Amino acid sequence: MTGMTQGMLKGSNVPLDATAVRAVLRWTPGPGVPDVDASALLLGASGRVRFDEDFVFYNQPRHPSGLVRRLPKRSVAEGLTDTIEADLGALDSSVDQVVIAASSDGATFETVRDLRISLYDATAAEGAPLAVFEVRPETGSETAIICGELYRRGDGWKFRAVGQGYPTGLIGLATAFGISVDDGEQAGPSEEAPEPEAAATPARPEPDAGSDLTVPHPQPGYGYPQPTAAPSAPEGGYGFPQPATAPAYGYPQPASAGYGYPQPSTSAPAYGYPQPAAAAAPAPDPHFALPPQGPQFIRS
Repeated sequence: MTGMTQGMLKGSNVPLDATAVRAVLRWTPGPGVPDVDASALLLGASGRVRFDEDFVFYNQPRHPSGLVRRLPKRSVAEGLTDTIEADLGALDSSVDQVVIAASSDGATFETVRDLRISLYDATAAEGAPLAVFEVRPETGSETAIICGELYRRGDGWKFRAVGQGYPTGLIGLATAFGISVDDGEQAGPSEEAPEPEAAATPARPEPDAGSDLTVPHPQPGYGYPQPTAAPSAPEGGYGFPQPATAPAYGYPQPASAGYGYPQPSTSAPAYGYPQPAAAAAPAPDPHFALPPQGPQFIRS
């Protein structure tokens, strides 16, 4: 264990003599400052988690091995703290790194003031921190930051100050290290796509209250009741008077009628129809005599 506190620069590292450490995140709360959550990822030689349970965070605050855990948040004189505790000496040899990260809830780290990570010997109740790193966002759009990493070096462990940010939040950071995140965690409850709807038959328009719109009724067809029509003059048939504009054969015709129909008085009547009255015959000639009626009537 080092004999004095190491104020660290980004990218620097320090050796650790402690077999168990407590990494404490601290920040200053205030109006508009989001809450900050600490988390840890246990990585194998590939730089990725071995399985999803290697992710320790607020929904899974304890690793199955019990050797890495998240402690409850505390309010101290300097602000608020959230802590990750790791028993490095007892970790399985397949774990090469323990990444310590912070994520913000509801806003970026641009609004988080005085964020720092302090590393302590977990076996000592009191004592100065082994290392301190002031974490500053690089762009201001970060919603998750790797504050530092504990990694194996030979038979011991070292701590490196990282300060690498992610604008995709804790989920983006976790997936970058191989955590399988359900769609429901990443984007909220998923909804089933609506099945295609069949083409709807347009409904007949309903009249609005107080409007003059009337609903059209279907036209009656053969064999169905017909609408009651207003009484009208019967159309002319055989033996009935015909309308003046549509005469039929054998019925009185207008003055322009042709062959076979009554003719106007100025034209000769047609055969088989009443003839106009003839003028009165002249008085018989008193001297008129019939001629002889053939040879048989010759007088001898």
